[in-house]
Amino acid sequence: MDEFRFQLIAVPIAAGTASLVLLPALIRSRLLPQDRPNERSLHATPVPRSGGIALMVPALIAGWLVAPALHLVLACAAFLAFISFLDDLRPMPPLLRFLAHICAAAVLMFAALPQWPVAIALGVMLGVVWMTNLYNFMDGSDGLAGGMTVAGFACYAIVSAAADQSGLTILAASIAACALAFLLFNFHPARIFMGDIGSIPLGFLAAALGAVGWNEGLWSPLVPLLAFSPFIADATITLAKRLLAGEKVWLAHRNHYYQRVIRMGFGHRQTALAAYALMAGAAGSAIAIAGRPAAIQFSVTAAWAVAYLALAVAIDRRWQRHGEQT
Repeated sequence: MDEFRFQLIAVPIAAGTASLVLLPALIRSRLLPQDRPNERSLHATPVPRSGGIALMVPALIAGWLVAPALHLVLACAAFLAFISFLDDLRPMPPLLRFLAHICAAAVLMFAALPQWPVAIALGVMLGVVWMTNLYNFMDGSDGLAGGMTVAGFACYAIVSAAADQSGLTILAASIAACALAFLLFNFHPARIFMGDIGSIPLGFLAAALGAVGWNEGLWSPLVPLLAFSPFIADATITLAKRLLAGEKVWLAHRNHYYQRVIRMGFGHRQTALAAYALMAGAAGSAIAIAGRPAAIQFSVTAAWAVAYLALAVAIDRRWQRHGEQT
């Protein structure tokens, strides 16, 4: 067994095992802040949050050891994890958090990937900031963000492994392994929540590694877009609807599609399982289109876009009937 294959097996297993050991210790310690239910919550009793510590720390250490070319990306993710943990402990002003997200995205685009034309770099930077935030928006139901992390980063690992990109492959596989361990404690009924310390840097890494892979010629931008499309579609369609309705989009709410499905009686468990099927299908499609002609990539991505719009319309209609019945 060569060194790459050994590391591809050993490092993710070690990282996932570390998460598996840390999580029950954190739950028993009672040191984490409690997520207490409010009018926007989908849970009924206090649950410790910031469990993303046990996911991010092993994954970032693994990446630092095996992927020196990605040190700057990992440093940005660590910075966001630190800021987000402070926010978990004591909420910060939204503008301050947003500025931190912009700083991390700017460092990625103009330091880690400085050769890109300015117009493209600015566009991707906005995409990184949006992905960083939407991952946080979508982390509102037991097992949802953890499942997206397993599917999306496993997709990155598989596609980059085929291109012999060892550092990116092992990092992505390690993140997926840690997320799988996290799901054992976060699937409904959740014993611990990810918190901003998990969702914010994971959203950043989903976008950042997607940009790195594009820069390295491993995939077109459609591959990461499709791999994380279940989250991107829900958050983006919801934002567009709120903007058109003149709502204050910076305020928290319970109108994401996954939230509506749960509130209509589908429940956390069934919603998560249905989302996993969607995530697996999207990630599988992303793997299938990698390296294929542009026409095929666009056709598959367009088909998924139509499917998401149809699903959104169906949920909206069901939600309207649900409101009329209650």
